[in-house]
Amino acid sequence: MSYLLRLVVPDRPGILGAVATALGEAGVDIVSVDVLERGGGVAVDDILVDLPTGRVPDSLITAARSVPGVQVESLRPFAGPLDMHRELELLEALARAAEDTAAKLLAAELPRVFHSGWAVVLRGAQRCPCEVLAASEAAPTFDEMTLPWLPMSAPQLLPSEAEWLPERWREMAIEMMATPFGDPGTAVVIGRSGGPAFRRSELLRLVHLAGIAASVAHLPPA
Repeated sequence: MSYLLRLVVPDRPGILGAVATALGEAGVDIVSVDVLERGGGVAVDDILVDLPTGRVPDSLITAARSVPGVQVESLRPFAGPLDMHRELELLEALARAAEDTAAKLLAAELPRVFHSGWAVVLRGAQRCPCEVLAASEAAPTFDEMTLPWLPMSAPQLLPSEAEWLPERWREMAIEMMATPFGDPGTAVVIGRSGGPAFRRSELLRLVHLAGIAASVAHLPPA
């Protein structure tokens, strides 16, 4: 069973080695490590691991916390291909994409890039129901929803406790982030249930990828 472990660790030499040693001693195999952001003396890392049969997920938390200063922000099951170069692959695919397929490609591939649950491309106006232009599998239904943040002039983190969210979505703790796609009335939205919340560094990556896709589709700058 694969799990995605998000850690907040002291930003000092050797800390990842200490975490790797602690996980290894617990019989856990590390598949990949993504450094999401650094600053303020700490780093945020996503560590993808394989848990041996018979081991409980809590053993991952115990092993990580055995390293002084390490905090476990979240632990969740991970399913799907274990791609080490998923962002580069998306960029290459966008470079080859036809103008009318860029939005569909983003919606289909962004969940894999960001270890998220789903992605959609929406179009909407103030106080008007939105239109879904493209959606990945497992995306919730946005059709006919009125989104107070559309049109949007800048990328946003959309936390799970926001008042505009349907009650069912708040119960599921759906975390989202969004960025304009070509114009303020169109947005790329990524979400995942149960957290963790998206980080500012993840939002900046989304802005970059959406900007490239908009260029491929010959959309005006957002």
